[in-house]
Amino acid sequence: MEGKFSILIDGKECQATAGQTILDVAKKNGIYIPTLCYFPGTTLVGACRVCVVEQEGARNLVASCAMPASPGMKIRTDTPRVTEARKMVVELIWASGDHNCLQCESNGQCQLQDLIYRLGIEKPRFEIDPPGYPVDSSNTMIFRDLNKCVLCGRCIRGCNEIQVNEVLDFAQRGNRMKVGPAFDTDYIQSTCVFCGECMQDCPTGAIINKQGRFQGRPWEIKKVRTTCTYCGVGCQLDLNVYNGKVVKASSDRNHGSPNWGSLCMKGRFANEFIHSADRLTTPLIRRNGKLQEAGWDEALDFIADKLKEIKAKHGPDAIGGLSSARCTNEDNYIFQKFMRAAIGTNNVDHCARL
Repeated sequence: MEGKFSILIDGKECQATAGQTILDVAKKNGIYIPTLCYFPGTTLVGACRVCVVEQEGARNLVASCAMPASPGMKIRTDTPRVTEARKMVVELIWASGDHNCLQCESNGQCQLQDLIYRLGIEKPRFEIDPPGYPVDSSNTMIFRDLNKCVLCGRCIRGCNEIQVNEVLDFAQRGNRMKVGPAFDTDYIQSTCVFCGECMQDCPTGAIINKQGRFQGRPWEIKKVRTTCTYCGVGCQLDLNVYNGKVVKASSDRNHGSPNWGSLCMKGRFANEFIHSADRLTTPLIRRNGKLQEAGWDEALDFIADKLKEIKAKHGPDAIGGLSSARCTNEDNYIFQKFMRAAIGTNNVDHCARL
């Protein structure tokens, strides 16, 4: 097939397509190459150098996430030179931050932690010298600790290229380089819309869901996939449940369409209503001026009788229906069909239009 060619990775012949990177080909063929800054669907930057491999004929190690595959390539992913280079990179990252796993919310789902374990690094050969940045706890949704930031740039690319909010970027230089909004402001003072894309894309514990802090470790949480109820788009998300309580919402790019892991602010953070003490758990019928609990059959019969009574006395146009953006498109279709066919009126509207 046109555009197809072969390369060798660790002695295995692999089929590649024009435009694929070495990492793409390796992943497709089940060959593990560690990554940290790599973020599918965004600009390939090759910043962290954790994914370096040895290419026959090349003087230096190459970043597999950014190097295009070409015919006849011979790649080695597990040579002593490659392993030593990866260890050096990971040790430098470890030593330049405050990666205290004991109190970190990402303990157990941190890509830096996984790399350290997989490479068998007991402690970095360099003195650990965190930058000492103050944490950003200025809002109720996102907790940001730049001392755990590895400068991978994934949050920046997620903000700028996926959500296109263009809030985050690198600032300053050298060992004082950091990520944040313009003029080094807190999130609450910036143009951030709190979609949580940066939080989802962060590979460490630098940006976390503030609602879920100290509400269960990752291995204690059960994730229940569901559909967001805030509009009719049908975004997929995971409710994180701990001890029978939803502690936060998260998302997964593997869920696919329609949202491919992205969520709006309401979908990601506005879930506290689930356990609100004011939430109705049973139908209520007003009797003698007071609301009293009733069963579903009783409530539905009561509604049907009232609608029939109004229609008989005043005609169908005396009745109006208001639907909800939190219902599915199918539910809204059935509702307007009920109003037009069963009630006999076109007095139907939708809360999203008001």
